[in-house]
Amino acid sequence: MSKPATFTDDGGTLKFSGDLSLACLGDLPDRLESTEGVRAIDLSGIDRIDTVGAWVVHRYADRNGVAIHGLSDDRAHLLEQVQKSDTPISAPPTPLPSFLRVVSEIGAATTTAGRTLLGLLGFFGATILAFWALIRNPSRFRFNAVIQRFEVVGVSALAIIGLMSFLIGIVIAQQGAVQLRQFGAEVFTINLIGRITLRELGVLMTAIMVAGRSGSAFAAQLGTMKLTEEIDAMRTIGVSPMEALVVPRTLAAICLMPLLGFYSSLIAIIGGALLCWWQLDIPLVTFVQRLREVVPITDLYVGLIKAPVFGAIIAIAGCFQGMQVEGDAEQVGTRTTAAVVQAIFLVIVLDALFAVFFTYIGWI
Repeated sequence: MSKPATFTDDGGTLKFSGDLSLACLGDLPDRLESTEGVRAIDLSGIDRIDTVGAWVVHRYADRNGVAIHGLSDDRAHLLEQVQKSDTPISAPPTPLPSFLRVVSEIGAATTTAGRTLLGLLGFFGATILAFWALIRNPSRFRFNAVIQRFEVVGVSALAIIGLMSFLIGIVIAQQGAVQLRQFGAEVFTINLIGRITLRELGVLMTAIMVAGRSGSAFAAQLGTMKLTEEIDAMRTIGVSPMEALVVPRTLAAICLMPLLGFYSSLIAIIGGALLCWWQLDIPLVTFVQRLREVVPITDLYVGLIKAPVFGAIIAIAGCFQGMQVEGDAEQVGTRTTAAVVQAIFLVIVLDALFAVFFTYIGWI
């Protein structure tokens, strides 16, 4: 049966007895306030204590600077938790003026972008070292893992990339024909379709699709493995996560991006040819002959050179963001989004640099 909480003053030591619980405290807090000359608190005689009772005793001891003793380990732990929770809450900082807040956010975003870029460069270096380690020790190369990534990155993406490219080819042909018809130059629609698909849009749209499809998958897979401590377990048993997880994905993206880019360009040209046949009455044979005359082989080379670079960027960005996951499952979604955005941004930046470079060397 519960006993009301009470205390006695034994030469400056308050000895508590009964139940220090909410139901049995009564006017104990008021009676405590009237005590004077207390040097210690003895809780060895209590039968039970809950959070409210622990808080009442802690508040009195904290105000008067007296020590508390006589608690078992469990009760001492309860009192310790109450002490930790009894910390003042800091007031929110005074909000900055709008201009300073905007400048501060821009600065924070710039700093974050710089750190991310440095981290990505470091991860790129670690990937190169992992490739070199596998070249020196071919027996550690995981051939089956690479083949599995080939299927995920390449074979499974053929349908969606083909459909996207076919529709893009139709759109390019239709819009180009509408604009060129004003000048009676519909035949130059073939030039537009052939050059823009082989040189730019084929590989660029494929890279964006692979970034959204495979880059996000890489980040989510590695992020989940990081949360479940599978990557730490791999390190414990002597397996390098870079060699086992990152290298197969990067190699698959590098090898398959040129094939997917060429496939995308070919399907886009087929879509454009069908629209030219249907809307402009250009026979397919004439379309192919004209295409061979106006599209230089360098356009194909440009697309095939850019494709493996884009594949490496997409795979490294996805794996890098996945390896940065820590804390909770929300990080997986955040890092996956960051991987897609980062990959697409870097692909477009590199595409612009490639355009300037190929123009400079005369491949126009």
